[in-house]
Order: sequence, then structure tokens, then C-alpha cells
Amino acid sequence: MQKERTLVLGSAGQIGTDLVEELRRIYGDSNVIATDIKDQPEAFKAKGPFMMADVTDAATIHKIIQENNVKQVYLLAALLSAVAENKPKAAWKLNMEGLFVMLDYCKENNDVKLYWPSSIAVFGTTTPRHNTPQKTIIEPSTVYGISKLAGERWCEYYHYKHGVDVRSIRYPGLISYKADPGGGTTDYAVNIFHEAILKNTYECFLREDTALPMMYMPDAIRATIELMNAPAEKIKTRNSYNLAGISFTPAILVDEIKKHLPDFTCTYKPDSRQQIADTWPASIDDSVAQKEWGWKHRYELAAMTEDMLIHMKEKYKVTT
Repeated sequence: MQKERTLVLGSAGQIGTDLVEELRRIYGDSNVIATDIKDQPEAFKAKGPFMMADVTDAATIHKIIQENNVKQVYLLAALLSAVAENKPKAAWKLNMEGLFVMLDYCKENNDVKLYWPSSIAVFGTTTPRHNTPQKTIIEPSTVYGISKLAGERWCEYYHYKHGVDVRSIRYPGLISYKADPGGGTTDYAVNIFHEAILKNTYECFLREDTALPMMYMPDAIRATIELMNAPAEKIKTRNSYNLAGISFTPAILVDEIKKHLPDFTCTYKPDSRQQIADTWPASIDDSVAQKEWGWKHRYELAAMTEDMLIHMKEKYKVTT
């Protein structure tokens, strides 16, 4: 009998890079299929099955699922906030059509569990900025946020109308050392570590006092897998869960980096991403996720900063 397998669509992005590695550690390399629209380096393909695939190509995606006995799918392919503003129609097409490809498949195949990520981008200027609750005013002003809000509503609809077991998290800004930034508004908090090690200086595209919710990638990956592994009866929220980690401003992060690199400097030159950041929360209330499936973050700012700098030095072969 063929083993049940896991499929990651959009595996080459910031989340996918880390998620594939962790899923393979848990389930075995051969049981996690990675796909992306772009070919990947041979070193990556040597670690486990990889297929080139467009998430909007229903026939190809459905064939991969059927031929490989896939029972859980992580749909990560998307255009992120800043990129989506420059390519609004392309962002809508990718972000929404890929979701329908999987929702429609799961509608006919209820034994397949689906994960689809949302984002704090669903919130807008009318949302309470501090300790943003699970249920609140949601009026996004960006293409990315609009697509994520629409996706949340479709996920909930397909669950209650068709019994689709779809689960979702509203990610805050994610910080990782394994993948390059993907064009998000919170990516300054990734870029800054690269530049700190390479140049000992950084020009930030947000104001120094811009507080945003953030999370270290190991916490985000753990949350994603814990949510997917939680018993279905515990998952009461079928649009998307608020998820919180740590909230800070660029200035606070700079101060933390300077504890390790005292000569590090940062200047500020806000660009169009500042207008996006101004519509997002400063902190998130994730008490519903804590109550329903036991979520709790582990990494605080100091531990995350120290770990990021260690890995950045390894990445760039810096010995001092």
C-alpha cells in the first residue's frame, strides 16, 4: 500500500523553504513533495522529490495529488504585499485561483486536508491597532490584504458548505535566515540582519517608530504543523487564526542588534511600504489560537536576534 504523502505548493518561498525541511524531518524525505513554478538547484532536488508546477494549473496539481497519494497539502504560492501592489491583477490571479484549485479538489476528496496561509494584511486602518482581536473590523486597503480576506471567507464557506478540512493562520511578519526576503512590507526585519553582517549598516524603508507584529520562523513553522496536526474538533475557527509572537519597531530591533554589533548603524528612508505598514496592527491578540489548539510562541526578541546573527555569520562565513 502506497504511503500517505504531503505536498507543498510554492515550496521555494520564505515559508516553504523552512516548512519543507521540517516536514521532511518529521515524515521522511520521500514523503514530502515540494513544488514551485521555478526550477530549483540540484542540491535541493537531491534531498527529496521536487516537481515544477503552476498552482493555477488544476489538471497538473490534481494529477500530482492523485498519483502520489497526497493527504495533506500546504498551499503557499502567493505574491506578497509590496510586489502585489505593483502587479495587482497578477497577484489576484495567483492568490485566488490557486486557492480555488485546491478548495475544489478537497470538496470532491474530503480525505485531503488543506493548509492556506492568511496574513495580518487583512487588517486595515479601521482595525484596532493594539492587541488586535480575532474578530474585529477587517477592511484591508492593499491588493494582498483584499485577496487574503476573500480567501479567508472562501475557506470558511467551503468548510461549512462542503466539509473541506481547511486550516489557516494570519501570519505576522516572518523572520528567517534560510530564504531570501520575498517582497513583503515586514522584510526589513530580515534584510537588516544580512546588511548588519555584510556592511555593518542598513537603510530601513520604514520609519524607526513603526511597530509591527513579528515572529521568528521556527515558531511559525511549528505553529503551522501543530495546527495541521490538531484534532478537527478543536479547530473552531475556519477562516484564519490570529497568531502572535513579538512586536517591535525598527529602532528597537537596531538596539538589540547593537548589543552584539556595537558599531552597527541604521538610517531611515521610508518608501511606499510605509503606507502599507501604517494600515497594519502594532500587536496581535492570539488568545483564540491559544485556547482552541494550545498555541504558544517560544522566541522573544533577544533570543531571535542572537540566533539570526549566528546563522548570518555562518551564511556569509564571517568569523569575528
